[in-house]
Amino acid sequence: MPTLEHKPHVLAPQSKQSFDKRLIAVINQINAAKNIDEIVIDLKIVILSLFDADRLTIYAVSPNRKEIFSKTKTTDEVLKIRVPMSNRSITGFVASAGKTVNIRDVYDVVEIKSLHAELEFDGSWDKKTGYVTRQVLCVPISFQQKILGVLQLINKTTGNRFTAEDAGWAESVSEVLGIAFHNHTKVQRRVRTRFDLLLDEQLISPEDLEAALVTPRKRGHDVESLLIADYGLEKTDIGKSLAQHYRCEFMEFHATTTIPLDLTAKVQDKYDFLKRQLWMPIKLENNKATVIIDNPQDLTKLDSIKLILKPLMIEYVVGLREDVLKYIAHAQGTIVSEEGSIEDLLTDLEADDDEESESVEGELSDSDSVIIKVTNQIIRDAYRLGVSDIHIEPYPGKRPCVVRFRVDGACFKYQEVPASHSRALTSRLKIMASLDIAERRKPQDGKIKFRIDGTRNIELRVATVPTQGAQEDVVMRILPASEPLPLAQMGFSDYNLTAVQEAAAKPYGLMLVVGPTGSGKTTTLHSVLGYINTVDRKIWTAEDPVEITQYQLRQVQMLPKIGLTFATAMKAFLRADPDVIMVGEMRDEETAGTGIEASLTGHLVLSTLHTNSAPETITRLLDMGLDPFSFADALLCIVAQRLGRTLCKSCKEAYSPSKEERQELAVEYGEEFASELNLDDPDLKLYKPVGCDKCNKSGYRGRVGLHEALIGTDPLKKMIMERSKMEDLRTQAIKEGMRTLKQDGIQKVTRGLIDLKQVRAVCIK
Repeated sequence: MPTLEHKPHVLAPQSKQSFDKRLIAVINQINAAKNIDEIVIDLKIVILSLFDADRLTIYAVSPNRKEIFSKTKTTDEVLKIRVPMSNRSITGFVASAGKTVNIRDVYDVVEIKSLHAELEFDGSWDKKTGYVTRQVLCVPISFQQKILGVLQLINKTTGNRFTAEDAGWAESVSEVLGIAFHNHTKVQRRVRTRFDLLLDEQLISPEDLEAALVTPRKRGHDVESLLIADYGLEKTDIGKSLAQHYRCEFMEFHATTTIPLDLTAKVQDKYDFLKRQLWMPIKLENNKATVIIDNPQDLTKLDSIKLILKPLMIEYVVGLREDVLKYIAHAQGTIVSEEGSIEDLLTDLEADDDEESESVEGELSDSDSVIIKVTNQIIRDAYRLGVSDIHIEPYPGKRPCVVRFRVDGACFKYQEVPASHSRALTSRLKIMASLDIAERRKPQDGKIKFRIDGTRNIELRVATVPTQGAQEDVVMRILPASEPLPLAQMGFSDYNLTAVQEAAAKPYGLMLVVGPTGSGKTTTLHSVLGYINTVDRKIWTAEDPVEITQYQLRQVQMLPKIGLTFATAMKAFLRADPDVIMVGEMRDEETAGTGIEASLTGHLVLSTLHTNSAPETITRLLDMGLDPFSFADALLCIVAQRLGRTLCKSCKEAYSPSKEERQELAVEYGEEFASELNLDDPDLKLYKPVGCDKCNKSGYRGRVGLHEALIGTDPLKKMIMERSKMEDLRTQAIKEGMRTLKQDGIQKVTRGLIDLKQVRAVCIK
């Protein structure tokens, strides 16, 4: 404990009237102080004169509210004492707990621990100076229940503990100090800046902020980056402060943002100017451009923006300097590709369009090198943005060709290609997929192998479809090679996970995963294979295409053009000593029949099928002509699957559902099973989408699986042999524990993963 001012003389016990009279004089001096430092340093002796104590220390809470500090003068400098606001010290405990502490003997461990188990007294200063601390009275300094400091009295001059009357007088003084601390804090910040919120929330001290404002001039940096790097502030906290000051939304850089071509055309060849001015248009909606800028109150910049973006209406968002520069680089394409951005490439096409007419039908134009770059950049951007499907949609006449991306099951517009080059773009994609570019009257399908960044290969499944006006749509599904997800991370309920694991552990039988195209069936099958992929099992897979690779699996790519189909692959596998066979899809009776035959001869067979639900799969296979007795004997489990869009974790909002909403969930789930959802819980929280930059204002980001698992029990197998109706099969499966796709989705609604709207969008029952 540092040396503090001693009381000049000992007072006799005082009366309340005497104390009040002298308190008024001290209050006048406190109110006359110029700042908090004058109170903490110069008025300590004056305040100490009110008390029958040996020493006094006044602490103030630091701006970050993590510690308290006091100051004391020596002969040549002012020393600052810092104490963490925690339960490890007496003053730190009072500051954090906000209550008065009166200790008879600080060296009495039992007395100290009775206040708090973690509390300790640091006697190192006593050992260093020879001073012995015994009695301590600590009172919090506060204003309107906000802790602003601590008043500490040490050693009552009589040697006894401080009385309740002493504590009352100390609390009276603390009230005065609390008002003074509050007033001085307000006076210090009369000049408002864009960082006021940081000061108001005491995330940084005025002194540190003043130093930070000066430092960038010396280093050539911006203040915001310095606050993050040197003072440990969070980017979001600075953003909130900027948003409050400029009265507009704060926005960070997001690589998934696609800047419209209409905007980049207006700032083309002005990127150096934008970097100096620090603004960039990034969104366009209903003739209103959203511009990110570092200072939305800079009138010179605002005039330039209005002139360049005329006649558009303008909405401003504030961003950090580094984020504005990233958006400019994003528009230039320097972040995406060395070949240039898609906007630059399309601008090149428009320039060519001014000089040349549309190319001869079925051929690439003289600008084919730019078309190649455009095509490559579309694929690169799609891969970078996590796109599942690319849609190329040309229109007759002069309307531009629209390129749309599908992410998490929803499409959005990516870019527009000039109409004069839409046919060249289609031809380029058909050449890459080894399709006949002269044939435009009938659909074609093929595959493209594409190298990303010179190191990673991806495969695209290509389908062309003739459309009105002698045009051709091209749809490409991206099939990136990847590792399988662990089965426990696939979003299965406990019942479904157990059903899948038990079926996969069987030595033989048939397991099916069913659902529409793009519902994640292959991903689920590979997760199952990963669960059973051990050195003692020989696993063959027939896939079209091979999307996910696993070590130890013997994976075979189907080649229908040379006769290598699922059926022929299955027959070959049966002669190759398999334990497990995975068939990409049971498209016909021959493949399904061979699969059932294999499952009945000691092999575990996994496959997929395009059906709407698990019970419907049974009737579909029987309608194919399969023997119901063989099928029933082979069946282990059928898993139906859908993918629903998950709520964005960054912006989803919790709320308490109304009575009507709880009833609606109960009805849709099935009132006889509604108790499983705990809908009567008053603390039940559901979530709704809000929308933020990370999810492109949609409120949804990512997808989650909805499942229903039908287990091949003896009663169900008997019903299959009897060719029971699909409704009866579903009723029996539910009776045995199966929950439908919709019920599984509603369970995930109550867990905050998805909302009811998305459940209804992907399943009916």
